[in-house]
Amino acid sequence: MPRNFKLTLAYDGHDFAGWQVQPDRPTIQAALVSAIEHLTGEKTLPQGSGRTDAGVHALAQVASVSLESLIPAPNLRKALNDTLPSAIRILSVEEMAPDFHARTSARAKTYRYRIYRSEVCPPILARYVCHYPYPLQEEPMIAAGEIVSGEHDFTSFAAVDPEARKEGLEPNNVRTIYSSQWTREGEELLYTVRGNGFLHHMVRNLVGTFLMIGKGTLSGQDLRRILEARDRSAAAATAPACGLYLVSVEY
Repeated sequence: MPRNFKLTLAYDGHDFAGWQVQPDRPTIQAALVSAIEHLTGEKTLPQGSGRTDAGVHALAQVASVSLESLIPAPNLRKALNDTLPSAIRILSVEEMAPDFHARTSARAKTYRYRIYRSEVCPPILARYVCHYPYPLQEEPMIAAGEIVSGEHDFTSFAAVDPEARKEGLEPNNVRTIYSSQWTREGEELLYTVRGNGFLHHMVRNLVGTFLMIGKGTLSGQDLRRILEARDRSAAAATAPACGLYLVSVEY
């Protein structure tokens, strides 16, 4: 009988075209598929808790995969790390009940966005932060953080999901945000958001709009209006992928 595994993994997303398998492009899912087939001979398609975009990083993404292999979970973690590219590391492998699924079993996720504020960004950080050395009023951004908490229709902050469009699905853009907070830590302005789910580009679109508040172009009241408009064109441009991290997934 197949065994159902939960893989917790971290990755540097800079050189990958996101999570999902794509023709002729390196992705996290494709790297896992290749590593698992190399080790076990099984053709699988590990399912992630969500599809991170090109350039987005993960501190603890979760994937589930069903395997016939008898390799013990600790040995599977070690063998996968010996096979995968160094930009992807398996943090843990756990055998789960047959009904566990990385996406549908998830109850909450936390994302973080990092903005580096100093004039000169250290080269070692350049691919892991959004460098924004220009003037910003940070206090209004911090004050506006909690406006998006609670249950809302986040259509104004959702890019069109190509998979949903392909499948002809009617989008449900209602999500619940449990916490939404800006903090300053040293040279970085950090946005941390926890919710029951996130739409395509949602966090990056929120960050782009918060930046407009920091520039004085928009206010907290404008943010409420944009949220209520349920119109993507009402919000600001999408923030760069490099500053975004999937921090954790809760089950």
